[in-house]
Amino acid sequence: MTSFVKAVRVMCVSLLALCVQVSHAADAAPKGNLLIAGGAVRGDNGEVWTRLVELAGGKGARIAVMPSAAGNPLRSGTNLVATLNKYGASAFAVPVGVRFKDRDYTKDAEDPALANAIREAGGVYFAGGDQGLITKALVRPDGSRTAVLQAIWDVYQKGGVIGGSSAGAAIMSATMYYEARTVLGTLSVGVNDGQELAPGLGFVGKDLFVDQHLLARGRFARMLPAMLKKGYKQGLGIDENTAVIINSKREVEVIGYQGALLLDLAQATTNGGEKDFNLSNARISYLDRGDRYNLLTREYTPSTDKKDGKLDPANPYLDEQVYSADMLGHNTVLVMMEKLINNSRSEAIGIATAAPGDPRQDLGFEFKLTKEAGSVGYESATSDAYTILNLRMDVRPLKITQPWYR
Repeated sequence: MTSFVKAVRVMCVSLLALCVQVSHAADAAPKGNLLIAGGAVRGDNGEVWTRLVELAGGKGARIAVMPSAAGNPLRSGTNLVATLNKYGASAFAVPVGVRFKDRDYTKDAEDPALANAIREAGGVYFAGGDQGLITKALVRPDGSRTAVLQAIWDVYQKGGVIGGSSAGAAIMSATMYYEARTVLGTLSVGVNDGQELAPGLGFVGKDLFVDQHLLARGRFARMLPAMLKKGYKQGLGIDENTAVIINSKREVEVIGYQGALLLDLAQATTNGGEKDFNLSNARISYLDRGDRYNLLTREYTPSTDKKDGKLDPANPYLDEQVYSADMLGHNTVLVMMEKLINNSRSEAIGIATAAPGDPRQDLGFEFKLTKEAGSVGYESATSDAYTILNLRMDVRPLKITQPWYR
């Protein structure tokens, strides 16, 4: 891609974001709920599917399935309709998508019959896949909403539920990852509008950044440069087979298999004299299944099995160093947080180094987690599960020699 083409693309995406912002400025505060899943939601995850149906109106609720992101949208839409109907819905697939064969998505997205069918539903659910295909199908070139997208917003504003998994979660933010590198590659090179970042559909508002596949893929780290770039103070990263419900009062409830990471950059700073990515005084928390958290008041309500499980910092269970050489590995950050919150030690260190193909083989990062006076932990009475609140996180670049092992 030539530098001229890249420049034009960045300009177009920036103009699209501005148009979306202006055209949506008059929206009334939505009365509905969001159900945002981190990807890989299994068909037997009854808690997630049942709650989606309940929020859409209960047994027999009409739910519009949007398979626009899927590689095979016809198959994806058919399967999701069957899954939702198994849990009591009366779901139907909406054939609007770039990859539908023998259809013109630009005409389908303006079809008044499809828009009316969605508007009369109690909920809308976005399938996973490629989030760029969702915005391409539903947002006009000038950044305004197609008739189908406006109908989806109407469902949300009147009190319905908007759900989505993976790509369907990414579009919930006003900003979403689009053509992202690896997690460490993103830290190494940075993020730019029109390349790694693009406008989402913005259902969750302008003050919260959402990402998915968090613990399974170590993506908490890639949230940081995006949040700094776009000025977000709060970020919510949801793990696989797990969902968060966000209501009109900005109350978050975690349901499903595992949990979600909450990042708070309200007091975070960066060292402008350091050319590589760095961050000081961020806050990282882990909300477990059943937990509730208010994004406005920052008040936490533990799940039923943790209500009497607040950890006593004066009586820790562990006394051991917490360290990992694979900070971005599967579930690593959560394991480290769990070990630190119930430990006599106050710090945990995780290292991330470049993988083959990453743009900077000489660059790594140290993630330091620190337990401070405001750090709190809760332990489940029925399982080996924790909630961890307000650990400090600092990130600094490292010089990696090659080869770094023999």
